[in-house]
Amino acid sequence: MKSKLATFIISVIMILIIIILGIFGYIIWQEITGNAEGPGNIITQIATNDTLKENLVTPNIKTNSLDEMMAENTNNEDNTNPVINKYFYNQLSEESKIIYEAFEKNKENMKSGTYTVEFGDKFSDILSKSNGQDLLGDYYQSAIEAYTYDNPDVFYLSPNKMYLNIETTTRGTKVTYNVFMNQGSGNSNYLIDEFSNLSQVNNALEEIEEVKNDILQNRTGNTVQDIRMIHNYLIDNVSYDTTISHENIYNIYGTLVNGEAVCEGYARSFKYLMDELGIPCVLVIGTGTNSEGKTEDHAWNYIEVDGNWYAVDTTWDDPIIRGNGSIPSNVKYKYFLKGEQEFNKDHTPSGYFTEGGKLFTYPNLSSVGI
Repeated sequence: MKSKLATFIISVIMILIIIILGIFGYIIWQEITGNAEGPGNIITQIATNDTLKENLVTPNIKTNSLDEMMAENTNNEDNTNPVINKYFYNQLSEESKIIYEAFEKNKENMKSGTYTVEFGDKFSDILSKSNGQDLLGDYYQSAIEAYTYDNPDVFYLSPNKMYLNIETTTRGTKVTYNVFMNQGSGNSNYLIDEFSNLSQVNNALEEIEEVKNDILQNRTGNTVQDIRMIHNYLIDNVSYDTTISHENIYNIYGTLVNGEAVCEGYARSFKYLMDELGIPCVLVIGTGTNSEGKTEDHAWNYIEVDGNWYAVDTTWDDPIIRGNGSIPSNVKYKYFLKGEQEFNKDHTPSGYFTEGGKLFTYPNLSSVGI
């Protein structure tokens, strides 16, 4: 009887030892292969400040199950675009350039407002640092700012609806990161409020294309004359929206198609048309002090002519005329192709597009104008 009991106890002990060894072996296998679910599967969503409006969106954090995460496409895309040579792009870090290049490559896809731009594990080295999410958030913010200011034709994108998602998966002691951009969990798309789908965006682009072609058929091939032609077109065909309440007044659609804008709309449209003419031009953000001594946020342009940079402010060259009068020449060209000495008397550029964002630099203006 005692022999049978001892045999039973030994058998139970052997089974327990086998089970324990199996568990330890499985854990070791997890850590080697990284093929098991661990205790931390989260997606951190980082949103940008909206350009000029400075609306900071608090990052959202949510937890996905392993099955939900495996359903995501985690393949790395080839997001490089080595031919980009744009003014603010060239000031970015290599990390921000990866994000900017991905936007440029997927420009057509992003017109839907729902396309997911995949980065895969490109930022794993950054995210493995203790402050990795903050670093990547800064790189992302800078990329968005440079992209929207270099490319006024992507007017339909809303930066504060575009989320960079950091998918963190812990398997055993192994942590992996998958990064992608989409509209986040709280938005139907990342388009501006005035456009809700791809069809509306394409229709708007077609309308802009028609206006652009009508304008550019008057090009002369002489740089200064063509700059003057675009400057005069905006002044003669666009009205300043004093109510600051109409749609699209900050972008090229409202300016060129609807004929209404504020300073940002004027400046973006001027750059858009200069880009189409192949004349180097940048959009400048800063403050201006008007004739009444009031200083306010403002936008204008710097443009290159024969290797020198000059300032153009189409908004202030288009003052509001009461009655049926016309703009006299000394007013219409007061801020046309001016140098630093004259222009900066009442214009102060700022290298910050959003509060707390990257400090960008502008071209050095010629001391005197043309």
